[in-house]
Amino acid sequence: MNAVVGRDDLLLLTLDTLRYDVAVELAAAGRIPNLARHLPGGVWEERHAPGSFTFASHQAMFAGFLPTPASPGPHPRLFAARFAGSETTAGHTFVFDAPDLVSALAGVGYRTVCIGGVGFFNKQGALGSVLPGYFQDSHWEPEFGVASPTSFEAQVERVVKVVAELPDDQRLFLFLNAGALHQPNWFHLPGATREAGDSRATHTAALEYIDGHIGRLFAALSSRRRCFAIVCSDHGTAYGDDGYTGHRLGHASVWTVPYAHFFLEPSA
Repeated sequence: MNAVVGRDDLLLLTLDTLRYDVAVELAAAGRIPNLARHLPGGVWEERHAPGSFTFASHQAMFAGFLPTPASPGPHPRLFAARFAGSETTAGHTFVFDAPDLVSALAGVGYRTVCIGGVGFFNKQGALGSVLPGYFQDSHWEPEFGVASPTSFEAQVERVVKVVAELPDDQRLFLFLNAGALHQPNWFHLPGATREAGDSRATHTAALEYIDGHIGRLFAALSSRRRCFAIVCSDHGTAYGDDGYTGHRLGHASVWTVPYAHFFLEPSA
């Protein structure tokens, strides 16, 4: 990361609430081709979320604690705040002295931009302003929110505009929280109804919806120079698993998340 930071643009895309099993199934079945073509080996890495709901997980990620590989460690991190005794800071780790990764990247010349999704990014109150407040620029509109059936495409449209307005020599750290998978997601499955509510099937349809528009996001982020992309879930969610529903709870459907990082090469 010490070679990447300062040279490439950076993307952190959190597919809010995405279950690991759903992500794996759709990649294997060829149902998310635009995402799968970028996954190393065409597969997601299994990891453990740093938190069981959006606020906690993103606070950790913005401090450098991305989802942890689901195997015995220690696992060296890509980014880490400097502190004595860290067992997950290695030679390749981008070590920063700022209180968070976002301001650290701003300190080395990046323009930091947040494209919000779920309510913790909507800036409509004090709590919803904390996470976007880390960034130099933050964007949220009702069209980006969880109640919008076209949320992700609206977010991507904003990204395209943001990138187009940047000077060519300005490095970019773009964070996008995609809320389409978060409840309510019933409207992404043809024939589903509000009365029947969300299900694993509608969650699945929401990921297919995201895949249909993600190519434009990746194209925008690689339109100026190479981009290092991190794509992951912040936590999963339960749909009746062992009697559990939702998240902010300690169940494998919540703490097990898909993760990938890769380079997006510049457009020809």
